[in-house]
Amino acid sequence: MMLPQTMRALELRAYDGRPESLALIQKPVPRPGPGEVLVQIAASPINPSDVASMRGFYSVRKSLPVVPGLEASGVIVAAGSGLFPRLLVGKRVACYAGAGDGAWAEYMSTPAMHCIPLPKTVTLDQGSMAIVNPLTAWCLLEIARRGKHITVVHTAAASALGKMIARLAQRRRVHVIHIVRRPAQAEMLRTLGARADMVLDSSAPDFDERLADVCRRRRATLAFDAVAGDMTGRLLDAMPAHSKVIVYGGLSQKECRVDARRLIFEGKRVEGFWLAHPAPLSRIDFFRAIAAVRSRLHDEYKTDVRRRVPLEAATPGLEDYLAHMSEGKVLLVPSVAS
Repeated sequence: MMLPQTMRALELRAYDGRPESLALIQKPVPRPGPGEVLVQIAASPINPSDVASMRGFYSVRKSLPVVPGLEASGVIVAAGSGLFPRLLVGKRVACYAGAGDGAWAEYMSTPAMHCIPLPKTVTLDQGSMAIVNPLTAWCLLEIARRGKHITVVHTAAASALGKMIARLAQRRRVHVIHIVRRPAQAEMLRTLGARADMVLDSSAPDFDERLADVCRRRRATLAFDAVAGDMTGRLLDAMPAHSKVIVYGGLSQKECRVDARRLIFEGKRVEGFWLAHPAPLSRIDFFRAIAAVRSRLHDEYKTDVRRRVPLEAATPGLEDYLAHMSEGKVLLVPSVAS
């Protein structure tokens, strides 16, 4: 296949989180190095982790300017040296960005080990969302299963990941106390089968009292927190002694605030979770997660799509996502004409 010399890409110019800091440019098509492949991008979602990265709040600040976008789907059109990369040429894959430029472009070079071949039953749109949320959902519920937690608490429960956990938990017989921010989100979760007394609106004046009551009644000793800020401490306050909060996101953009007495006198703990290093799960567990997710991307791990937008419309697309984060994903689709 004859590759073009240049491509369209979105370039991040500043770590300020403003959609205006993205610029659509022409730049050379990357050439895959040893162990790498070149993916022709079909679609790439906007995730909370992308927003955090654009604000400079992610694990590593890449040197600017840089192409954002953590995950995507597409077809591998070229490979660097190595047998495995060459075997992937022509395959439809879900993929994850490497240390350089990301997926908000027509092409991305990434390590071959960051690619997951997609079954024929999975569309490229769904394949673009196959890594971050599905693997996180599998890993968190596996941690709950191994710890024999019958009931868990989940913040940001109306998010795409929250709805996925709600579906998976029902099938795995894990009860979830869902925390949302608005009454409409609570109603949406109830339509998905969540019990009315297990969906709490954090904006309600009696939220903390209701949370403590349901945690006590349901013996909830594990929480998954995507918000951080004062929510982490409120979860610890509400749960029984020897409970644990796993913080996997920072939607509040604030540091976790915790009453030290909960840690000292009640044996409670706060831990972090990052999919790149999913402790306490092993590498073997992670491959099990990939196999489980890959086989059910068309149903159990399916994600709602709100809009598909071209690279030219990335700024309004990002603004739309930020305003409606719980209403479905916004996909950046390079092949869509504006």
